Amino acid sequence: MKRFTYRAKEQGTGKVIKGVIQAESERAAGKLLVDRGYIPDNLREEGTGIMDKIDRVTAKDRITFTRQFATLIGAGLPVAQSLRTVSEQTSRKPMQAVIDAISADIEAGRSVGEAFSKHPDVFSNVYLSLIKAGEVSGTLDESLKRIAMQEEKDAKMMSKIKGAMIFPMITFAVIFVVFIYMMVEVVPHVESLYNDLHEELPVLSKILVGIKDFIFSFWWLCLIIVGILVGAILQYRKTEPGIRTFATIKLNVPVFNGMMRTLYMARFSRTASILLSTGVSVLDTMHISGEAMNNVVVQDSIEKAATEVQGGKGLSVALKDKDYILDLVPQMAAIGEQSGKMDEMLAKAAQVYEDELDEKVATISTLIEPIMMVAMALIAGLLVGGVLFPIYSLVNSIG
Repeated sequence: MKRFTYRAKEQGTGKVIKGVIQAESERAAGKLLVDRGYIPDNLREEGTGIMDKIDRVTAKDRITFTRQFATLIGAGLPVAQSLRTVSEQTSRKPMQAVIDAISADIEAGRSVGEAFSKHPDVFSNVYLSLIKAGEVSGTLDESLKRIAMQEEKDAKMMSKIKGAMIFPMITFAVIFVVFIYMMVEVVPHVESLYNDLHEELPVLSKILVGIKDFIFSFWWLCLIIVGILVGAILQYRKTEPGIRTFATIKLNVPVFNGMMRTLYMARFSRTASILLSTGVSVLDTMHISGEAMNNVVVQDSIEKAATEVQGGKGLSVALKDKDYILDLVPQMAAIGEQSGKMDEMLAKAAQVYEDELDEKVATISTLIEPIMMVAMALIAGLLVGGVLFPIYSLVNSIG
């Protein structure tokens, strides 16, 4: 199904309506609008414009919407009225379009779960499952609050991890810029100086000159090679083997592997806890939580456990000894099975992993600094040995 943004007028009133609709084609989308009593004025497939790629619904938009929606539902307002109120308070157009589309579907007689399910690119399976569970149990406001809490915690964890990556990325960028500057501006002068004096360059300087000459002579080839490599990697990442390869790398790359494994276990425990607390079955919880991992390797382990649960095993037994499932999860699941408080035990496991993740991020941030300093020292040593030392030696030989 494709998504189309539309602007249309209500038949009879002439009121202008904007929103998002899903259909197999543009023609089918237009027919749906007409069937709903609208006269299409503008209809365009999402993702075909530059702004569609930039201006999308963000996690912050979704969290803000969920909090506001939960508050209004909790205050006793009808769902449709709550959505209209939130839409009026939303300044971000992409989120407002989604809210308006959901509101229109609910007013047309669809359930809340069905209306939200028409926007899978905005709302995850976890989100949709909690919405449906809350609607069935009559605790939609509580489900929405749990969703907001889950998304806030997930966003906070990802923010910490991205923060830990910023320093090494900036450092590598600085090193690269300095290296290119030395190749373009300094090394040619050193080479020219030695040529004018008919002296032979030292070995290290010859290597730098060779790199410089190659870059100057074949810069176009370098760009082509880099472009092909980047394109090949991006295409490979979209394939099934590529997705699996990069997922495995995330879990095993030195320094960051412990942090990533802790992140996935925190996410799994928190998601499973929230789903179970709203009445979602254990088996459905496993499937949905697996999809929420955003890592097919971890998801495979959870799906294997789900198959065993379906075969009659307890959750704690099924999770035990699975690849990348850390020991605390099955241990807390076992306690939950004995006490009948599985959701609470998994929530405690999630809290332990979230606290541990904070420590790992702090540790990695501290560890990265000396590693980067060593890298910069090596680059500086290479440049000093290949540029400054030859000049010093040349001055001494002349003197």
